[in-house]
Amino acid sequence: MNKEEIKKLLESVKDNKINIEEALEKLEDLPFKDLGFAMIDNHRELRVGYPEVIYCQGKTVEQVRDIVKFMLTKDNNILGTRATPEMYNAVKEICEDAKYNKLGRTITIQKKEQAITESYIAVIAAGTSDLPVVEEAVETAKILGNRVEKITDVGVAGIHRLFSRLEVIRGAKVIIVIAGMEGALASVIGGLVNKPIIAVPTSVGYGANFGGIAALLSMLNSCAGGVSVVNIDNGFGAAYSASIINKL
Repeated sequence: MNKEEIKKLLESVKDNKINIEEALEKLEDLPFKDLGFAMIDNHRELRVGYPEVIYCQGKTVEQVRDIVKFMLTKDNNILGTRATPEMYNAVKEICEDAKYNKLGRTITIQKKEQAITESYIAVIAAGTSDLPVVEEAVETAKILGNRVEKITDVGVAGIHRLFSRLEVIRGAKVIIVIAGMEGALASVIGGLVNKPIIAVPTSVGYGANFGGIAALLSMLNSCAGGVSVVNIDNGFGAAYSASIINKL
């Protein structure tokens, strides 16, 4: 329940549209709901502007289903990250509107309409192998109410491909750059634009990439100003931060 919903609830009590018992029932689960294995944060949107997101990896199918089942009782859009097809199938049984991005491993449920920003987030991928992280970032940004422009396979091995999309990239309010191998793309774009860049190292690469550590260190050591870095493969975290910037 967000601030606007609480305000409407209080006004309804004041105008005698609902009684005190009904209002208390609506507020019963605040500020959190204890499911036994998880404590759902019902005040997350009140504090930070966005509702709680379900990190599905490490949870059982039944746990994900039961978390979604409770969250469906609230008037919030729902996002689950790192979800398996089995988790999606279980959620689909209780909510026909659930959508699954197989590549990005996300479950999304659009419960309420929201305004989409006119300004946009550009999500840029160095290579096709980075697309799972790209899709996670795109789905996250969209469910949080952002317009997104996706640009893929423009890594430094064929830098001319990047130059052909510069107009779109420069038009973004904030840019997410996703790259594995040596992670050089974030620095290159950082030297071409005047917008904040959120760099995401991916675990794509041969042995010396060390599962994304090489790309992470390259991005952290970027000589280009305006480049910040999130954790390896963290498309969700990049999109969440980008959404905050895009809505400032």
